Amino acid sequence: MRLLSASISLLLIITIAGCKSNFEKLRAGNDTAKKYQEALRLYNKKNYSKALILFDDLVQKYRGRTEAEDLYYYYAYTNYKLGDYTTARYHFKTFADTYPTGIKAEECRFMSAYCYYLESPNYSLDQENTIKAIEALQLFINLYPKSERVSEASKLISNLRNKLETKSYANAKLFLDIGDYKSAVIAFRNSIRDYPDTKYAEEMEFLTIKAQYLYAKNSFENKQEGRFNETIQMAAEFTEKYPASKYLKDAEQLKKDSEKAIMEVEKLLATETTKEKTKADKQDETKNNINE
Repeated sequence: MRLLSASISLLLIITIAGCKSNFEKLRAGNDTAKKYQEALRLYNKKNYSKALILFDDLVQKYRGRTEAEDLYYYYAYTNYKLGDYTTARYHFKTFADTYPTGIKAEECRFMSAYCYYLESPNYSLDQENTIKAIEALQLFINLYPKSERVSEASKLISNLRNKLETKSYANAKLFLDIGDYKSAVIAFRNSIRDYPDTKYAEEMEFLTIKAQYLYAKNSFENKQEGRFNETIQMAAEFTEKYPASKYLKDAEQLKKDSEKAIMEVEKLLATETTKEKTKADKQDETKNNINE
């Protein structure tokens, strides 16, 4: 029984070793036609890692030949199937640029843009690839306006823009959270300007009022009146624009608090002015007494 088990194990080892040596022998050989057939077979069997090894070699050898177009198409997709979207993106774009009139050019142009989409990171990270994905997808739409893929490309662009909107909103809110109120006001305004249809518009407009109020409150007394007046104006505009807003009561309260703060700062400044005048009068009186 043990002898039989050992024999079976040995047979398996020999078989596996034989398969491996056959692949390596094919890889090292010069039979490009057979190598191409095996690469396609491996690709169709979803053995993309081995297929890529053969495609890497074949791409150079088939350059300029009739089969080169199909070969390069599979080569790009093999990288895509392996999750190497950066390399796949490059090869899909190169394919579309090299064979612009080919029947697969449209598909590869779309796939190049889609690879950018897949590389777009979480909104909290750098969004360079998100912006490039939008540009690539928009280029696809411009080049192939009648393509059946235009609808999908448009949806992908919408998803990417939502990500940019979320990042813009989060960045502005961060300024508010850390107490940099002036920067928060600017950031909220810029975000609303850049994304006027954003789902965060109402909330950001309210948070702009809140940031402006806190900016005024934490300013020097001689700057507060003008900044509180701006808060009041912003709150009035918000009330008119969003009469049913869930932030309406808070906006109205900030307006009232600003009006109250203006009255208090006016009294404070008036008192300080009186004190300064009294001090100046006393100094003049002292000088007059000395001169007499």
